[in-house]
Amino acid sequence: MRYLILVVALFLLWFSLSGHTEPLILALGLISSAGVGWLAHRMDRADGHAFPLSIRWARLPGYLVWLLGEIVRANLNVARIILHPRLPISPIMVPFRTRLRSALCRTIYANSITLTPGTLTTGTHGNLLRIHALTWKDVDGREEDEMERRVLALEREEVLGREAH
Repeated sequence: MRYLILVVALFLLWFSLSGHTEPLILALGLISSAGVGWLAHRMDRADGHAFPLSIRWARLPGYLVWLLGEIVRANLNVARIILHPRLPISPIMVPFRTRLRSALCRTIYANSITLTPGTLTTGTHGNLLRIHALTWKDVDGREEDEMERRVLALEREEVLGREAH
């Protein structure tokens, strides 16, 4: 099933980027997608990371819409800080421990923090993230807790014990 999902996803990506509709070109694109999918499937047997199914993919679009709203809000906040006559910044670096267990969800979480202006994930070590922020208000925990809760909703229960570090 993973192989089929990967081949379909690769072909749809190829088709959206190429835009070709000629039968020969479509067939070559499908063959290429199947070949890359087969290689990824073979690699999955060795390392288990070729095509991770450790998140609930159906919930991802809702998370991305929410994240886009957070990015817009953070952009407005950073613009307000920059345009303020006194430039009220107080850069801070804080450690933040996450409850996320899968490596993919921790990566989504760390990248989501970095995507929101005013905050930056500078490093990770297991479940510990180091976050740099323009102001203390940017890392007071409320936004991070809400983001973590939403990413936690993406995490599959069956991988929690398997990928825990």
